[in-house]
Amino acid sequence: MSRSLSSPLLLLAAVLACLPSLVKAHDNGMDMTMDGAMDLAEGQMLPYLHFTRGDIVLFFGWVPSSKGAMVGTCIGVFLLALVERWIAACRGVMEAHWRRRAQIAQADRLNLPTTSEKRTDYHTGRLRDSLTIRNAPPFILSHDLSRGVLHAVQAALQFAFMLIVMTFQVSFILSIVIGLGVGETLFGRFASHAAVHA
Repeated sequence: MSRSLSSPLLLLAAVLACLPSLVKAHDNGMDMTMDGAMDLAEGQMLPYLHFTRGDIVLFFGWVPSSKGAMVGTCIGVFLLALVERWIAACRGVMEAHWRRRAQIAQADRLNLPTTSEKRTDYHTGRLRDSLTIRNAPPFILSHDLSRGVLHAVQAALQFAFMLIVMTFQVSFILSIVIGLGVGETLFGRFASHAAVHA
């Protein structure tokens, strides 16, 4: 190796050898091992599937610690899952409605001349428009704004379900799963029916 290349490499090796002695861990007295339950102000978080009470559900103040509070929380989570499936069904029905309305708007735009002086070019313009129809429906503010709001609400509910599942509380997880299943049983046919007949 040449002398000019070996000296920077030696310097780099010396700096890297000294680096671990310069870095010190700050000890604030907290045990950061994840072997047991993590004690919080009002509850504890167990990092495994369990049925014990005392987990924080979504908010710091929502810590069901009695049997009645656990049952109420399970009912609330079940109803939240039903609402998510209802919103999904509403969105499916509305997607079919919006698709029909967009087709009508596209057909109206292709079939009607805008002014009397454009009547001479009407047939050639109509032919050109019908040959170059986009695959995507046109942007309609009321449709696309509603679609965005429904999607945002669904995403927020799904994130809430993820956080509830991360408590590892089996009764909450079963409430979500059963609620989603019952909700799909009650409302799923509306979305699938609308998609078939769109």
